[in-house]
Amino acid sequence: MSMPKDARHGYIQESIVKSWREYVGQMETALNTLDEEIAEASQMSSTCTSEWCEATEHVIDEISNSLFSISEPRGTSEEDSRRIKDMKKKVYDLYAKYRSAAGK
Repeated sequence: MSMPKDARHGYIQESIVKSWREYVGQMETALNTLDEEIAEASQMSSTCTSEWCEATEHVIDEISNSLFSISEPRGTSEEDSRRIKDMKKKVYDLYAKYRSAAGK
């Protein structure tokens, strides 16, 4: 016997929001890791080789593209919206830190 239509819809919506939050959480973890790496690199001038700079800029671009193209599913909270907004600001801040560390 299948679930009633409303129950299925609720279950599907909850699954979507849960998966979305996990995805956003992983992006947030990636941003924090990148922030730590850029902070370390700014302390060591030899770290910013052309390979490191290219790789770091590529990661920032990938995260930025993903973050700015993400849409919030129905059922997300104001906290979720704020979290995305904060992460977008952090991408800008990370890029500024990267540019400073890279000496560009």
